[in-house]
Amino acid sequence: MPVYGRGLPLDGLLKGVSRSFYLTIRVLPRGVRRQVAVAYLLARAADTIADTRALPPGERLERLLAFRAQVRGPVSVAEISRIVGAVHGPGAAPPGAGQGVTGGERALLGSVGSVLALLEELPESDGARIRSVVVTLTRGMELDLTTFPSEGSGDVAALKTPGELDCYTYLVAGCVGEFWTSVAMAHQGRLSGWDAEGMGALGVRFGKALQLTNVLRDVPRDLRAGRCYLPEPELARLGLAPVDLLDPANAGRARAALTAWIGVALGHFEAAEAYLLATPRRCLRLRLAVLWPILLGLATLERLARNDAWLDPGRPSRVRRRWVYGMMARSLLAAPSDVLLRFWVRGLRRRVEGALDGGDGAK
Repeated sequence: MPVYGRGLPLDGLLKGVSRSFYLTIRVLPRGVRRQVAVAYLLARAADTIADTRALPPGERLERLLAFRAQVRGPVSVAEISRIVGAVHGPGAAPPGAGQGVTGGERALLGSVGSVLALLEELPESDGARIRSVVVTLTRGMELDLTTFPSEGSGDVAALKTPGELDCYTYLVAGCVGEFWTSVAMAHQGRLSGWDAEGMGALGVRFGKALQLTNVLRDVPRDLRAGRCYLPEPELARLGLAPVDLLDPANAGRARAALTAWIGVALGHFEAAEAYLLATPRRCLRLRLAVLWPILLGLATLERLARNDAWLDPGRPSRVRRRWVYGMMARSLLAAPSDVLLRFWVRGLRRRVEGALDGGDGAK
């Protein structure tokens, strides 16, 4: 089913900036699909502003804060044009040039005024939810721009405490779990029995599980952008400085830090499983949208746990596309069954634990 946007080609915009999340949005029930799509596109536009190397970090931050103000409203067409023009105007890097703006991102930035207009057309309660989550997400992007050195400086900085990493995973993903829960409860009558506070808390941990997985998987790439999300004191206890992680030969010495945070992620995935099983079996589309990122996240963690060269940017811990398509096909049969879902999710979790212990995890 398409994602409707009153003439705005949301499907095309979503495909251009995220093929995987596009599939998740497509499978959502119609009652929540547009709200999630609008929130995602606004967050993705903000992320493009924060990440593009067409502008120095200080100017990116200025544009990001200006974009946040536009999300809060009221919207100014002239201000949107100024923000967007600075990112993909004549001075911006062409598609494919390092961290320049891609074709899909250019299309999104060119349509961001229309996405904001669509936001204003939504019911007031939905608009408030979307504004709140996008503002929170931009605070995580702001943290990146104000905590770490510029990408081309050659320096590497790390977060200072485990609490900072936990806060970061909330800002850039945990808040999405709260948003998802609130929107779903507002538009899906079969969720009337949910405890909003309890499910919101599970949703936060669900989001943290996914983001922590991304952080750990992307350590090599982020290091080369000057960003080390592994807390500095944990590295120091291993006799390492953040810059030492640029050398793939230090993968063994740094593995204890990786293992500890994979353990934290597994704990969050237990909450994600509880969230999945609390979703009524009759809400098949919603279950699939919850199930797919859980399975993909755990499969990624397993590959990361088995990757002795996890600091080597040439040896990424990624799940193959064929596995993803096979998983999606099998999920259609498994999603209505709590028994099958428990078996599948817990089996993947045990495989990660087994990989950390040096075994195959097949128990």
